Amino acid sequence: MEGGGQRLAPVAPPGQPQGEHLRLLLRRSQEAKNCAYCPYSRFPVGAALLTAGGEIFSGCNVENACYSLGMCAERAAIQKAISEGHTSFRAMAITSDMRDHFITPCGACRQVMREFGTDWDVYLTKADGTYIVKRLEELLPLSFGPEDLKKV
Repeated sequence: MEGGGQRLAPVAPPGQPQGEHLRLLLRRSQEAKNCAYCPYSRFPVGAALLTAGGEIFSGCNVENACYSLGMCAERAAIQKAISEGHTSFRAMAITSDMRDHFITPCGACRQVMREFGTDWDVYLTKADGTYIVKRLEELLPLSFGPEDLKKV
């Protein structure tokens, strides 16, 4: 598929990806983590984003010697999908090497994710592959989004 997206076929019904779709989403986040450029933190993170149309876009963290210019994996995956014309998402899997805790997105990533709605699933994993699922609205309660700009 052009642009780096990978289409799942057939697409699972709306909601959580299941079975092979879920395994592929989790695997793609692991593969992205292996591409992370993190010479300063040595904390690789990968993310895989499932669009409403069934494509998966992955991203990894990319650090910079000027720390504030680094990019998180979650935002990299979202920007990759946006650059290919996708703005509706169903799920994201996030992976790191943390053994004792589930990886969670930073506040900036939560807000960028929120730009595209609150009704999607986020799979938070541990290094051993176990995961928990949270709705985006659980990760960023009482959030501010595009619809709030119309309330003025």
